[in-house]
Amino acid sequence: MSFDLIKAIILGVVEGLTEFIPVSSTGHLLLMEHFFGFDDEAFGKSFAILIQLGAILALLSIYFMRLWNIATGMFTDPAARRFVIGVLLAFLPAAVIGAAAHGFIKDVLFNVWIVCTMFVLGGFVLMWVDALDLQPRYHDATKFSLPMYFGIGVLQCLAMVPGVSRSGATIVGAMLFGADRRSAAEFSFWLAMPTMVGAFAYEAFKSRAELAHGDITAIAVGFIFSFIFGWIVVKTFLRYVQRHTFAVFAWWRILVGSIGVYAIYFL
Repeated sequence: MSFDLIKAIILGVVEGLTEFIPVSSTGHLLLMEHFFGFDDEAFGKSFAILIQLGAILALLSIYFMRLWNIATGMFTDPAARRFVIGVLLAFLPAAVIGAAAHGFIKDVLFNVWIVCTMFVLGGFVLMWVDALDLQPRYHDATKFSLPMYFGIGVLQCLAMVPGVSRSGATIVGAMLFGADRRSAAEFSFWLAMPTMVGAFAYEAFKSRAELAHGDITAIAVGFIFSFIFGWIVVKTFLRYVQRHTFAVFAWWRILVGSIGVYAIYFL
C-alpha cells in the first residue's frame, strides 16, 4: 500500500470521527498536516476538501427520510415551513461572513498556534457549560424560536476560527439559549447540512483547477473512510450526549491542544 493511501485512510477516519462532535475536525486535520507532514503538494491540498463530502453524505443518508418529509411538507405544513426558515436563518450568518472573510480566514487564522489555543479554550468552555445549572425550555430541535435559530447561527461563526469546532459552537449556543443537550446536538446536525454543503461547494469551486489533477484513488479511499466513520458517529452521538456530559470531549481537546503547544515549543 502506498504512503498516500495510508494518509488517505488516516485523514478519512479523522474527518469522519471528528466532524460531528465538539472537537473540531478542521483543527485535527490542520495539526496532522503540520506535525505529520500530510500537507505536501504531491498529495494535494484538495484532498481535505473532498473527503468532507463523505461525512456530509453520511449525515444526509441517515436523515434522508426526515429531510424528505420536511421538503414535501414545506408548502402545506406550517411547522415544517417554520423549521426550514429557522435553519436558513441559522445558516445565513456563516454564509455571509464566510464568503466575505474567506481569504482572511485561510491566510491568517489557519495557524497551528491558534488551533492549539482554541482546542484548550474550547475544552474549558465545554466544562463550563456542563457546570452551569441550565433549565432547558426546548427539547425538540425543530421547535426553537426563530430568534434562537438566528442567535445559534451567529455563534456558529466563531467556528471559522480553526480549533473552535462548528458543532461545539452550535451546541453550546443552543444550550445557552435554552435547549437541552440532545436537541442542541441534533440541531448541530441539521445546521451542518447547509453549512457543510455550502462550504464544500465554495471550496471545491475555488480549487477546481487543483481538483482536476488530484489523486483519484486516494480521494476515493479517504471519502469512503470519512463516510463510514461519520455514519457511526452520527448514529451514536445523540444517544451518548443524552446520557453523558461533554467531559470526554473537553478533556480530549485540552490534551490535544496541550500536546500541540508542547510540540511547537520543544520538538
